[in-house]
Amino acid sequence: MHELGIVMHVVKQIEELAKEKNVQEVKELTLEIGEVSGVVKDYFVDAFNWAIKRTEHMQHCKLNYVTIQAITYCEDCKQTYPTVQFGKECPHCHSNKTYLVTGRDVFIKDVKVE
Repeated sequence: MHELGIVMHVVKQIEELAKEKNVQEVKELTLEIGEVSGVVKDYFVDAFNWAIKRTEHMQHCKLNYVTIQAITYCEDCKQTYPTVQFGKECPHCHSNKTYLVTGRDVFIKDVKVE
């Protein structure tokens, strides 16, 4: 369950930022999580809710979990397509010379504080 590791890393970053900026409370956190990042949303949310109870600045923080669609690019026909729907083979030209453009990462998009 790598969700807990990601949660702990994010919470640590936000807590450090809150201390550095003299923030009293982190009210809301928006994360963008890639469709093929391997993160299971329910596990992630459970781990987040567990972790924030042990923080100084995030105990009542609302999590906004935004899923970013996985998009793949084909080097042969220069088109993109939804990765989850079509996989590695390009649906336009059937080439396997493709690579993932978006959808693998976890990003902190926004933090609302008091």
